[in-house]
Amino acid sequence: MPDRHLFNRAALARDGRWADWRAVLDAIPEVEPGWVIENGVVHVGAPAADPSPVEHVLEALVPWRKGPWCVAGVGVDAEWRCELKWSRLAHHVELTDRRVLDVGAGNGYFGWRMLEAGADSVVGCDPMGLFITQHHLIESLAGCDRNALWATRLESLPMTLGMFDVVFSMGVLSHRRYQQAHHIAHLGGLFRRLTPGGWVVLETLVAPEESTSAGHWGDQVLTIQDRYARMRNVYALPSIETLVDWLTQSGFCWVEVLDQTQTTTQEQRSTEWMPYQSLVDGLSSNHPNQTVEGHPRPLRAMVMAQRP
Repeated sequence: MPDRHLFNRAALARDGRWADWRAVLDAIPEVEPGWVIENGVVHVGAPAADPSPVEHVLEALVPWRKGPWCVAGVGVDAEWRCELKWSRLAHHVELTDRRVLDVGAGNGYFGWRMLEAGADSVVGCDPMGLFITQHHLIESLAGCDRNALWATRLESLPMTLGMFDVVFSMGVLSHRRYQQAHHIAHLGGLFRRLTPGGWVVLETLVAPEESTSAGHWGDQVLTIQDRYARMRNVYALPSIETLVDWLTQSGFCWVEVLDQTQTTTQEQRSTEWMPYQSLVDGLSSNHPNQTVEGHPRPLRAMVMAQRP
């Protein structure tokens, strides 16, 4: 079994910002560890007598994309109100005593919700050094190692970690450069990480079939030529029918669409902890159901499917 911390240090050492992040982590104040979730906010560490050092550490790790958090008494209002997404999902999936994989975990917010829901353990993976550093801070103050985050993509996650009962892939698929084979390969990677009878939970951007768009619409997939809601890293939005077909081609059965929700500026927005452009900047001021490029406004679908 590989050592996660050695693996992560080696991965982060290749990032030019690692020396700065390491100095930030060295400044973590000593507080009594622990974690609890209240109203969707993940609280880690006892409140510090002096919040200033905590605030300094948190500010050095901006932007905070996933949350909300309360870190040693300091509230962090992240860009995404992830508790809203979790509330749409939690009652659909059974996690009690399950071993869970969270692909594209970001800073690990959902992993704590999975543990709260009864998961035995969570393994997350994400290649972004900043998110790994944020998680290291959270994990150290929580005093819990059952939500373990690896600094890598799914394809490079050590196979020696074994198989999982439930695999989550939330917000990952639309960021893969589009070729149908690449998207099915991602779904196949999720499939291979599951135990027989295990479940995948997939959440991704989708396109309404009746949409007209500045992008290219073919084979029930809207491909993005340049930007989507000002984002450079969104490449393809399948229809729901196509997404279900991809899952079936990847070997899954019992595919069920759990939810389709249009993303609102209450759920994704700029805050003092993520002070850059967010959803409102990517939407058309004249056509509220379109992005500034003329694409359909972000619509996210949640789908569950089972490995036979």
